[in-house]
Amino acid sequence: MSLKLFPFLLSSFAILQLSISGDPDILPLPPPNPTNNNNNNITGDHFTFTGIRPLFHQRPTTLTISTATLAEFPSLAGQGVSYAVLQFPSGAANPPHTHPRASELLLVARGVLEVGFVDTANNLYAQRRLRSGDAFVFPKGLVHFQRNVGRKTAVAFSAFGSASGGGMISIPAAVFASGIDDDVLARGFRTDEDTVRGIKAGVMGYSR
Repeated sequence: MSLKLFPFLLSSFAILQLSISGDPDILPLPPPNPTNNNNNNITGDHFTFTGIRPLFHQRPTTLTISTATLAEFPSLAGQGVSYAVLQFPSGAANPPHTHPRASELLLVARGVLEVGFVDTANNLYAQRRLRSGDAFVFPKGLVHFQRNVGRKTAVAFSAFGSASGGGMISIPAAVFASGIDDDVLARGFRTDEDTVRGIKAGVMGYSR
């Protein structure tokens, strides 16, 4: 074998190994039932989730998020997918947050949303008017947001590459409702402690 081909073959092997050792295999069926240790009693009902159905008859007055994750839909175990449905009354926003375990693919079903995310160099990538039928992807772990900029309630569907929904860390809550000392926050935001306490009161009230 020519020595010139060796680096190419080595890099090809490395890429192959990465592809093989990426995501774990998806389970074709849920794990065996612990009570009888077999799947003989599984029917289509096991793979059906109706928990989101009621929201189609609701008129929310605040941001409402309904989820179909492993917590609500145990059949997602081993499947690596989950859903969330977001309802935004006019002017409502989903504050900056992150999903540390999954990317998010958002599809607008109704209304107009402003969306965006910030990369690790603090660059903002935003779409000011995402309309019905448009999709936007939020990369895994990056801070992002959504806001209804239309006059009517907006509805969006979010798909996650994780059965758990990717987890969620609210930036306002993580910073101002987590017990970090007022002096630390005041120094970090170059303000005074009274301002920090005012923000904390607002964030904690919003979070309830």
